Amino acid sequence: MAGRKPTSQPPHPRVMTPDQITALAAAGESETVEFKKSTAEKDRACRTLCGFANGNGGRLLFGVTPSGRVVGQVVGDRTLEELAREFQGFEPPLFPAVDRVAIGAEREVLALTVARGARAPVTFRGVAYERVLNTTRTMPRDTYQRLLLEEMHATVRWENRPAEGWDASRLDHREMVLTLEESIRRGRMDDPGTREPLEILRGLGLLVDDERLSRAAVVLFCKDEVQLPDFPQLLLKVARFKGVRRDEFLDNRQFHGNAFKLMRRAERFLIDSLPVAGRIVPGRMEREDTPLLPVEALREALANAFVHRDYAIGGGSVGVALFDDRLEVISIGDLHFGLTPDALFREHESKPWNPMIARTFYRRGIIETWGRGTLTIARLMREAGHEPPTVSVREGAVVFTFGLPVETTGKTTGKTTGKTPAAVLRLLAGEPNLSVPQLAARLAKSELTIHRAIRSLRESGRLVRVGPDKGGHWHVIE
Repeated sequence: MAGRKPTSQPPHPRVMTPDQITALAAAGESETVEFKKSTAEKDRACRTLCGFANGNGGRLLFGVTPSGRVVGQVVGDRTLEELAREFQGFEPPLFPAVDRVAIGAEREVLALTVARGARAPVTFRGVAYERVLNTTRTMPRDTYQRLLLEEMHATVRWENRPAEGWDASRLDHREMVLTLEESIRRGRMDDPGTREPLEILRGLGLLVDDERLSRAAVVLFCKDEVQLPDFPQLLLKVARFKGVRRDEFLDNRQFHGNAFKLMRRAERFLIDSLPVAGRIVPGRMEREDTPLLPVEALREALANAFVHRDYAIGGGSVGVALFDDRLEVISIGDLHFGLTPDALFREHESKPWNPMIARTFYRRGIIETWGRGTLTIARLMREAGHEPPTVSVREGAVVFTFGLPVETTGKTTGKTTGKTPAAVLRLLAGEPNLSVPQLAARLAKSELTIHRAIRSLRESGRLVRVGPDKGGHWHVIE
């Protein structure tokens, strides 16, 4: 994710000329330019400078009327001293650059320039302001709190707090070893020479004070698959809806557990539920089935959801919702550090909201660290002949929406009365515990074809799953 960075240079040239003042005045006020007739309006001017610092920086001109007429004013030492005293009202301290530009005989325009604040929010006399188009207004409480949270983010985050009451015995050691060995294989971590849980966590940077489990460690490696009373947000919701609205479920499930397991469950749900595109392989007279949407793009979207979501929200989750016309990947939380949905599909730096969790996903090879996840998704979709997904922020969640081609919407290639579904029914009627790989081997079909057949049978009401994925069985409805 892109981060809020202090600009190393002001947003406009420091040394101004009369011609540049005239050009600025002619262009009018904007999000980064404001006019004041004289320093008699210094109080209101400082509110605007505060708004500039809380936004993208800007320039304020004393000696220009709101209509853009350059009139200048007489500037003496007392004028500058009064401005300096006014600047003392900024917190944290803000020091606008002041240029004096001669305009006619004995008159000057004062050009005050501020960059985007290195620390935010900036207040003037205890009040934070923001710039909206060409006006300055009091910053809304929600925006103020968000900027405060982002300011503290480097040191105080939900993920880097101790997980009270937790120790390594409650973590999935197998998942930890898998993460370690994959990190070593990719050259993203040195081999510690041991597979002892605390040493693995220490090497992954997931301990607090080098001895206590962090909340990030619980998110990544907890082994409980039931709802955790102290971590209810470790939740995945998956649903297949009938039609294009959330009116009727065809499938609706919830899972609790660590982020890696939940991501695998989300991937499995998509394999089971997404429409399938089929084609005849030239020269082989056989059908090849592939998911309608590129698997790598979906995996990137899921990884983004688990890495960037706001785990501080106790009722939060990652959601996967499939409709006839679209797929939505929903991550509870917000976009931070000034990032917008449009900016996600442009070159941007990476600054994840959960850097400890993101770093572990990176070491395991699931994501990269260069802010290219959304760009990769867009590229993969285009290469597959689809439009890139859209990103929106709604109701406290970030939503990736993948459109499904109309001609295959809401159905699979193949019918529930075909040979494969019928064969699957016959086998499951006699052996209800058969797994998908076993069915594929018995029928000499791909696992994707079996998943498609099972989905068709379930949607038509001829097959139901009894119990969990592991330990449950199939029930054939005559």
